[in-house]
Amino acid sequence: MKRAAPYIAILLVQALCAFFFVSDILSSVVGIRSTPISWEMREALEIGAAFGLVLGVVVGGVMLRRALRDRHRAEEQLRRASGAFADLLRERFEEWRLTPSEKDVALFAIKGMSTAEIAQLRSTSEGTVKAQTNAIYRKAGVTGRPQLLSLFIEDLMRDDGAIRPMPEAAPDATVPVK
Repeated sequence: MKRAAPYIAILLVQALCAFFFVSDILSSVVGIRSTPISWEMREALEIGAAFGLVLGVVVGGVMLRRALRDRHRAEEQLRRASGAFADLLRERFEEWRLTPSEKDVALFAIKGMSTAEIAQLRSTSEGTVKAQTNAIYRKAGVTGRPQLLSLFIEDLMRDDGAIRPMPEAAPDATVPVK
C-alpha cells in the first residue's frame, strides 16, 4: 500500500484538476455566477491544474512502461519455464530409457489425458496404453500419475533453480563385466 500511495495522491490531484476545468467550463456554459477571483489567482489555479494533469500523464506513462516491462519479463520467464520443462522431460525420459511409444504415452499422461484419450490419439487399445503406463511408472520408480507429475514439479521448484542431476546409470545385467 505504501508503494501505491504516491500514485493515489497523483490520481486525487488529477481528479481535482479535472473537476476545476470541468466546473469552469460548465459554469460558463450554464451561466452559473460565482464569486469572482483575481486574474492572478485564476492563472495560478489553471497553471496548477494543467501541471497536475501533465504530471498524471507522465506518471501514467511511467506506470504503463513498467507494466509492459513486467509483462515482458513474465512472458520471458514463462518461455524459459516451458523450455526448461521440455528439457526436463527429455532428460528424464532418456534417464528412464523409455521407448518412443512410452515417451508419447508419458507426455500425454503428464498433460492429463485419460487412458481412453491416449489410446484414441495413438490408435491403439486401452490395454496397450495401460501396459505402457505401467512400464513408465516402473521405470520412473513411481506408483501412478500423480507421483510421476510430482517428480517434474519438484525439479522445477527447486530453490537453487538447478535440475537434479541424473543418477549414474546402473551397469546393464546383460553385458558381462570383464
